[in-house]
Amino acid sequence: MNNMKYLASLFIAFFLFSFVVFTQPAIAVDYRLVKITDELNEPWGLAFLPNGDLLVTELSGSLKRVSNGKVSDPIHNVPEVLYEGQGGLMDVVLHPNFTTNNLVYLTYAAGTSEANHLVLMRARLEGDTLMNPEILYKTQNRNRPVHYGGRLVFLNDGSLILTHGDAFDEREKAQDLSSSSGKILRLTETGDVPPDNPFINQSGVLPEIFSYGHRNPQAVVYDPQSNLIYTHEHGPRGGDELNLMRPGVNYGWPAITYGIDYSGATISPYTSLPGMEQPLTYWDPSIAPSGMTLYQGELFPKWQGDLFLTSLRFKNVYRIDMQDRTPGDQQTLFSDIKERLRDIRTAPDGSLYILAEGENGTIWQVLRK
Repeated sequence: MNNMKYLASLFIAFFLFSFVVFTQPAIAVDYRLVKITDELNEPWGLAFLPNGDLLVTELSGSLKRVSNGKVSDPIHNVPEVLYEGQGGLMDVVLHPNFTTNNLVYLTYAAGTSEANHLVLMRARLEGDTLMNPEILYKTQNRNRPVHYGGRLVFLNDGSLILTHGDAFDEREKAQDLSSSSGKILRLTETGDVPPDNPFINQSGVLPEIFSYGHRNPQAVVYDPQSNLIYTHEHGPRGGDELNLMRPGVNYGWPAITYGIDYSGATISPYTSLPGMEQPLTYWDPSIAPSGMTLYQGELFPKWQGDLFLTSLRFKNVYRIDMQDRTPGDQQTLFSDIKERLRDIRTAPDGSLYILAEGENGTIWQVLRK
């Protein structure tokens, strides 16, 4: 499929999506929680290696392998990160052809407190070392080490989606198409700009921008069957959002929002304006969403096609019933973990893996009883 046809397919997938929201009774599923390890320091991102091992990032700057519950020493040759505020080593994903090229992609914060940026890099994983590291992309500098976004996902055509937040103090830049802040970015696997991006060859506009008007998108998932991209973003005081991504679309922040400032001040009097996209759903009060996965495994057939979001604030997971890819009933799960939850992923075997924050950060696996 060429690039122009691929981008057109993203538009078509969106317009076939139904926005009618309905509720259903919570689905009862028997599961058990298994603690894999509690020997991680602020785990942030997780990837599944073909041999069953896990690659886990720690915000402080370490990349570790977890094998049968045992945590390795840090993998060598990981770049130095800015470990400050919300900055550090963030997401990790494998190249779609990892079994032949061993390529690992990482995001991390770099720079100083007053001038920092988000970096996308890749390297070849050979044993316990990252070989031939390459910096593929850097965002523009920002003035605070917060609201990085920093999540990654590969699309069917091999391009990459990278989320980037608004740096908190620079929220107006989310509406500025000459700024990388508050944007969803789309890049090739080598960090170049795909020729079918929505803002190609527009004067004063960054061509890597896929969509704009975002606050702090801390999760992105892709459904390869429907070609739909979902993100959620952490709102201010209220106004957390679940969004369906469309190329070139303005998602409104900070011109429209369902939240208020942490001080209680009004950010905007508007929750909708012409030309600005509405979320699929939003949360007020805030649930502080962090990670997200689209369940497409066989272990829990009743959950097939549903979205699962981790909550930092309420220390649980929200399951969103996605009948016909439409958000319906929400169910809270795994509250017995009682830890701030950073990420959730669907494993190749259909189980769920949950990362919990902290100096004794844990990995939990969700299995059938």
